[in-house]
Amino acid sequence: MAATDQPHDDAERVVHVEVADGIATITLDSQHNRNALSRQLLVQLDRALDAAEAAEARAIVLTHRGPAFCAGADLKERATEGSTSNDSTPFFDILGRLMDTPSPTIAAVQGAVRAGGIGLMASCDLVVVQDTTTFALTEVRIGVAAAIISVPILARVPASRIAAAMLTGEAFDADEARSMGLVTHVTDDVPATVTSLCDGLRQGAPRAVAETKRILRTVPAMERSQAFAEMGALSNELFSGPDAAEGMAAFRERRRPSWALET
Repeated sequence: MAATDQPHDDAERVVHVEVADGIATITLDSQHNRNALSRQLLVQLDRALDAAEAAEARAIVLTHRGPAFCAGADLKERATEGSTSNDSTPFFDILGRLMDTPSPTIAAVQGAVRAGGIGLMASCDLVVVQDTTTFALTEVRIGVAAAIISVPILARVPASRIAAAMLTGEAFDADEARSMGLVTHVTDDVPATVTSLCDGLRQGAPRAVAETKRILRTVPAMERSQAFAEMGALSNELFSGPDAAEGMAAFRERRRPSWALET
């Protein structure tokens, strides 16, 4: 069964969400402006994340329609409003939600990514891109800096690896993006790769997967003794919990654990 979040006026829908087989798929569909980060898109994306979390999705896939994943800020909207009225809070709230939601997030990219779109993509745990995809951090070329999106980008990419791209605005390709750590998968079949990842995620216990996501985000910034103390406590808690009991019983009995969804 699939559940879809439907705004009242279909003509105003620029973000779609569907939950099927435990996976929430959120699709950017504002093709007239290359899925730029307009107020409308950000509001609907926030609501789509609400729907995914309410459904307790095992994974959230962020994808798009049209030839661009996301072109970054809606410059026409910004120019009309004037710089004093621009509020970036909705955007960095979205980036934080993608990073912090318990479900693993997967960016499924089959088109160009520019500026703020790279931040949106980088906020996801896994990033699957078409091998022909190009990227550019063009902010300096319009007189601004990649400020807000530097937070998720520099959480996964060493500053020295992305310095040239941020300072010059020059485009780079999918292989370079993977080599610097900005993307995790480069493929000629994005849907198949995403399906395979989702199948794998559904085999793990939901809490174990959520805790693993949290570990990946938090442990690198911890002092070593703190990390050992906190991770030791977490390990003991999980090993003594019901999921571990079920998982080990399933292993012994050569059956699927109760949480594993059919793939």
